[in-house]
Amino acid sequence: MRLTPGPARDVDLTGVDLFDLDLYGSGDPHPLWDVMRARAPLFHQVLPDGREFWSVTRYEDVRRVLSDHREFTSERGTVPTHLGTDDPAAGVLMTSTDPPRHTEVRRPLGSKLTARAVRVWEERIRATVVRFLEPALDGAVFDLAEQALLLPALVTGPLLGIPEKDWEELVRLTAMVTAPSDPHFLLGSEAATLAISHHELLTYVRDWARTHRAAGQEDESLLHHLTSVRPGGEPLSDEEIALDGYSILLGANVTTPHTVSGTVEALMERPEQYAKAAADPTLVPNLVEEGLRWTSAACNFMRYAVDEVEIAGGTVPAGGAVVAWIGSGNRDASVFPDPHTFDITRDGAKRHGAFGFGPHFCIGAPLARMTLRVFFEELLARFESLEPAGEPQHLRSYFIAGLTHLPLTGKKRRTTP
Repeated sequence: MRLTPGPARDVDLTGVDLFDLDLYGSGDPHPLWDVMRARAPLFHQVLPDGREFWSVTRYEDVRRVLSDHREFTSERGTVPTHLGTDDPAAGVLMTSTDPPRHTEVRRPLGSKLTARAVRVWEERIRATVVRFLEPALDGAVFDLAEQALLLPALVTGPLLGIPEKDWEELVRLTAMVTAPSDPHFLLGSEAATLAISHHELLTYVRDWARTHRAAGQEDESLLHHLTSVRPGGEPLSDEEIALDGYSILLGANVTTPHTVSGTVEALMERPEQYAKAAADPTLVPNLVEEGLRWTSAACNFMRYAVDEVEIAGGTVPAGGAVVAWIGSGNRDASVFPDPHTFDITRDGAKRHGAFGFGPHFCIGAPLARMTLRVFFEELLARFESLEPAGEPQHLRSYFIAGLTHLPLTGKKRRTTP
């Protein structure tokens, strides 16, 4: 979807379909979300097959839905592709589990991913980013979005304990999960694409766990750390490790590439912002936060109302599915003045909800922030300017906002590190 919206326009909400893939693949949902925040902050939609859901689009409502598991549970499914069919892994899969179990599984993993814990990875990540950028230094066309899909695996593969030979395939499978209708990843039907990717990812982690158990292998990898997690005092089964490892793989691979490419696209559209960041490297951390707000790569998450609940001036019935549109909340003018302006000096950019809120706040946020900071430090140090070299192509997904192609050329600085 377009991240820089077109002109504001009036929208007839009567026939709006928030699951229309064309709205995201080739369209512009931001003017629609602007109208919804103003006139229909709680929006009810019934799909042709009878499935229904309620949407919240204002920042505070998005935060409330994602923060309060007592009002809005994760234990029936958390992504719109599950709408109408409860997630069979709910209550076990970390992303589809509420506290206290969620906390018991998450806390020991989170201790390995604090800002202090991941700091030891910075120089390795920097070396990885430098190698990643090298092909663009000769001035040839470089498709950043296509290449960036592999960047998180290059960074997190060693941390997760995944051998390099498997990175590319796992990246493809995680992309299939989150964008099963995109022609780049579609295998037959959307349902078939989801089924294949789910099966292959779960099988991979299950086999990984069994092999490590059988061999008695000990290492510091995040996947191995799952074997020592004991919610309720009991170790995780191989199946539970497979499900939680699946969740970690998705979180590691899915959003960072699109934050990278979407932020670079915004900088190419605004060369004065690029020049400002290049002239003052201390702006890079805020550039990262503004990029996270601007791209909102995880466009939404879903919850279910535990009981009938009043929110956004309306009522959601008990058991109703609620989609919290992060991409809209991050453009709420009551929180982010002039929200459709990309401004790397924006005050309060870090308030964005790109990592979610509450118990399910992204466990890998410190690693993602460091990776993005290092990426832009190295990009700005090496390239005097970036120019588009073709039309961008957007991901066909209503869950992940991203790019599949962003061809560009870079003008190398006369002196580079």
